[in-house]
Amino acid sequence: MQGLIIKEPWITYILEGRKTWEIRGGNCRIRGRIGLVRSDSGLVVGTAKIADSLGPLSDEKMRANISRHCIPLRDLAAVRNRYKNIYAWVPANATP
Repeated sequence: MQGLIIKEPWITYILEGRKTWEIRGGNCRIRGRIGLVRSDSGLVVGTAKIADSLGPLSDEKMRANISRHCIPLRDLAAVRNRYKNIYAWVPANATP
């Protein structure tokens, strides 16, 4: 099983079902179940199905979907500076 390394608090938000878009700098070709790996510990803390990959996303699309990616409005410029293109990987059915 492949794994996706995710920092806190994002991994907890995914496991709680609050975060339905994981923002990345590239498209995801993986589909199916993956392990969710907490970045500070390297431990697999859950699994999720990668249902889709969306993007590249515009600034407007990022602002309109804060409830999905959970990145505060004040931090969106930093995300844009970090990634040339922004993609949303769509985890579904996350379980601890």
